[in-house]
Parts: sequence; structure tokens; C-alpha cells
Amino acid sequence: MNTLKPFELPLKSPQAILRKAHRFAKKSLGQHFLNHPDIAQAIVQKSGISSSDHIIEIGPGLGALTLPLARLAKQVHAIDLDQHLLSLLSEELEKKEVTTVNLIHGDILRVPFDTITAQKDDAQWLVMGNLPYHISSQIIVKLIKERKMITQAVVMLQKEMAERIQSPPGSKAYGRLSVMVQYCASVSPLMTIKGCDFFPRVNVDSQVIRIQFHQTIDHPVKDENFLFQIIKAAFGKRRKTLKNALSNSALPYTAEMITNVLQKVGINPQRRAETLSVDDFVNLSNALSETIMTI
Repeated sequence: MNTLKPFELPLKSPQAILRKAHRFAKKSLGQHFLNHPDIAQAIVQKSGISSSDHIIEIGPGLGALTLPLARLAKQVHAIDLDQHLLSLLSEELEKKEVTTVNLIHGDILRVPFDTITAQKDDAQWLVMGNLPYHISSQIIVKLIKERKMITQAVVMLQKEMAERIQSPPGSKAYGRLSVMVQYCASVSPLMTIKGCDFFPRVNVDSQVIRIQFHQTIDHPVKDENFLFQIIKAAFGKRRKTLKNALSNSALPYTAEMITNVLQKVGINPQRRAETLSVDDFVNLSNALSETIMTI
């Protein structure tokens, strides 16, 4: 692994960069920029990337992570919806003679990873980024569904969401994303970042987590998309019992059918979604998928 060279932001602060360019942080895009280079360095160092890795960076912004990533990784493919920020970042990369960054103008939710990873089939691909709060859950779902293209993701999330993803069954925070992520990956916290370390300042803390996707799943489900439908339906009305939540969803089952299947897999129909383990959801999904074939 390469040693991370000293890194400085292009100007004194994100605020100064934007002011000089006559730009501002767009609330509609959830733009919040890291104020401190040492935090960016710490994130990159803790990510454990090597000189042979290719990085897909979500929302490079003003380059706080992009520049130190470019010094370590083989190549960085940075995706941002804000063309003005990409132009500023492009100018900075050119000034610093950085040639290992590929800037991509686009919506991360609409850019298939395989259109990027197909360029280097033999490379290891990692995702990194400070995820916009308002679409962070959608991005996590995208990472799960396109995980065959990547080995891991190191992402910064609102601390509450990061903790929710790591929460065990039976806790109040345990929910849809907890089950989906824990089904196919292991999650570990890397560091916590205060709201005052961003511009504009945010009112909550953030947490950087590593999501390491499993190459093989010990207890795989027969139909993963169907599993995710079951999870969504179960937590859609989390105050209801499983029998009521599932039978009152868009799934094609009556309350009697749901009750029979739950009892078949050893789950009390009166339990609620947050009490089920990942394996419970897998067993339930497999049993329900067999039932639907007979409807």
C-alpha cells in the first residue's frame, strides 16, 4: 500500500472555494463539504485501499476525498450530479497534475456500476463517498443490488442511519436496511465525524462505516428480490404483527395463508418484524415463494 502524502484542500476552506467561484452549497442535493483535510486523510487511510484498487466515488464535491484517494488508488471514478462542482474539481486536478481521476457527470442512482467496472474486468472495485442524507438509503439499496460489481463500500452516513444498519434483531433501530445489508455483508464502524466538521454545518453527527460484501452467503435465499419484498412488507407496518403486516401488503396472500406459512417455519404469527433474524426472513421468504407457486 502506498503512503498517503500530505494533503491540503485547494483553498483555505470549502466556503472560500465556493465564494471564489460564485457558487453555494445546494441544499436540494444535500451538499455538505468536509472542512478538515486530516479527516479526509483518516477516512482514506482507514479504508485500507491499495495501489491496485479502482474506486467508485459517490459525490466527490470539491475533492476532499478524491485527491487523497487519487494518490493511493490505481484510478478513481468520481460521479457527481453537479456539473459546476465537477468543473471546479477538474480545474483543481489539472493544477495538481492528477491524471488518475475519471470524472462522471450523472445521478448515482441512475448510473449502473457495470458501465464503469466493465472497463477493467480484472480489477478490485470499491465504493467510497459522503452520501447525501436524503438519498442515502436508496444508495445503500443500490450497493446491495449491484454488489457483484464491488467488493466493499466505505461510506459516510448520518450516524443514526449507520447505527440502524448495524443494529441487531430486537432493537428499536433494527429495520429494513439492517436485514438487507446484514444478509449479504458484514458492517464495521470506522470513525465518527462531528456536524461542525462540515460546511455548511449539519445538526447531526456522521459515521463512516465499512460494508464488506460476502463472496458467498452461508444461508442463501432462493429468490433475493422476493426476500427484499418480504422485508419491505414486514417493516412497512412495523407496529402490526407479522400476520397483519404481510396479509395487508401488496403480497398475494390471505391472513390464513400467512399464518400457515409462519407456523410452518416456526415463527409465531403474533411476532413483529423487528424480532426476526436474517435467517428467519430467509426461511420465511423461501416458504412463501413455494406457496405462491400453488396460488
